[in-house]
Amino acid sequence: MSIVGVLVGTVFFAISLSPSLLPRPFVVQGVLSGASFAVGYGLGVAGLVLWRFLKLPVAGPRLRRALTITGSVLCALVAIAFLWQASTWQNSIRALMGMEADGGLRPSVIGPVAILVFAVLLALARLFRRLFRFLSRRLDVYVPRRVSYLVSIMLAVAVSWSAIDGVLVSALLRTADNSFQQLDALIEDDLPRPTRPEQTGSANSLVAWSSLGRQGRRFVSGGPDAATLSAFFDADLPAPVRVYVGLNSADSPEERARLALEELIRAGGFERSVLLLATPTGTGWIDPAGQGPVEYLFRGDIATVAVQYSYLNSPLALLTEAAYGAETARAVFLEIYGYWRELPAESRPRLFLGGLSLGSLNSDLSFDLFDIIDDPFEGVLWAGPPFRNESWQRMVRDRDPGSPAWLPRFRDGAVVRFTLGATDAAAGRAADYAPWGDFRIVVLQYPSDPITFFEPSAAWRRPAWMQEPRGPGVTPELRWFPIVTMLQLAADMVVGTAPQGFGHEYSPRDYISAWLALTEPPGWTQAEIERLERLFE
Repeated sequence: MSIVGVLVGTVFFAISLSPSLLPRPFVVQGVLSGASFAVGYGLGVAGLVLWRFLKLPVAGPRLRRALTITGSVLCALVAIAFLWQASTWQNSIRALMGMEADGGLRPSVIGPVAILVFAVLLALARLFRRLFRFLSRRLDVYVPRRVSYLVSIMLAVAVSWSAIDGVLVSALLRTADNSFQQLDALIEDDLPRPTRPEQTGSANSLVAWSSLGRQGRRFVSGGPDAATLSAFFDADLPAPVRVYVGLNSADSPEERARLALEELIRAGGFERSVLLLATPTGTGWIDPAGQGPVEYLFRGDIATVAVQYSYLNSPLALLTEAAYGAETARAVFLEIYGYWRELPAESRPRLFLGGLSLGSLNSDLSFDLFDIIDDPFEGVLWAGPPFRNESWQRMVRDRDPGSPAWLPRFRDGAVVRFTLGATDAAAGRAADYAPWGDFRIVVLQYPSDPITFFEPSAAWRRPAWMQEPRGPGVTPELRWFPIVTMLQLAADMVVGTAPQGFGHEYSPRDYISAWLALTEPPGWTQAEIERLERLFE
């Protein structure tokens, strides 16, 4: 073991224990800290190799022994001190989010997990080195040494990547695919088949109940019915229309899109005053925290249509089926919009698009300016757009000077408005925007959402959203450190958890505010809005 590598690794280990956007479970913290230590160790060893390559002076045996002992003691003290402080840091995030304090991050668990992760990564690195040396020795016989080094590195990288991507990753993806496929096909006993004729999956429906998938069955069976809406508003109101087409309902994206249009026509969706084209997340999930409020805001006079494109969760769907999700969203948009635009303008419903997370990304990719420039639909609501959304990246990058990256102001607000939800509305931040134009975009995002604010470049530069002032829900204890901050945000994105109103958990209250800003439904007073918010609490 290199003492220089251990010293640098300990610094990375210690920094990895500091807070980021979301509180971390102790096992996840152990994995993160072990990976951070491995990266730091590798950089320390690489720096030492470079030092020796440049033939710079090195310590003698006696000084090296003294430095090793001193460095080891220093590393142990630093690790213990930061492990002791880690619980306080994590609880500061919990307090910020209104969560109960954790009893501690259990250093006795974090330490062994981190050591195990580091040992595995170190073994893989040394296996790569052995492969490189084996190849270079064989090639030395035929080519000059420097050429053999270069070729050996390239071959070792190719072999290692083939083993990881072609064997390990493929096996994990096959396992995940089978698991999610079985979960998607599961028909829950406590979920009754719809009985109203206009409902998707009913006996009158064009879409079979069994083909909807798990999330589709939940979607069409959920939501308020006519009796619930009528009781809340003290008036005779209709049930909202929910149309859903599952991945197994037809063979291709185009066929599923056509089936969705036919089912929407059959259910009377185009006879409602509002039509919402919702793009689901990777598993086919439509966020009920956003769907329920908009159905109340329009008093049931709304139809929603969605088409499933995957049964994997969003990270896996983005990794393996990104193009397929965009293709499906595009096919559905062309079918629905193409039919809608042929209807008389004075009698057709107001058309909106919406999506959460990966759904917002595919919703963005479903249309372009040339599709709608001569007859635009009314607008879109994107909640928690992932960092890969190029339209979101462009709007944040080109924001007005002085506006923060976590709440950008884009031009005069006539087309695009970013919002944090109800806290934004209460602060009156939209009061000085220009009036809405013919087309409008509302982006709902939380400053503590790692899926939105992760960026690979955080490995070498401080993200703009970390500058002062910080957004609500982001701890002031968060500091940027090269490489480690990127690893922390990646851990937050994959396994981070948060209560509603923080992270990637968007609350009904904030959805209500965003839908109000986008759709401006008539007849709502502030008292009624507050009553609706209490209902969804």
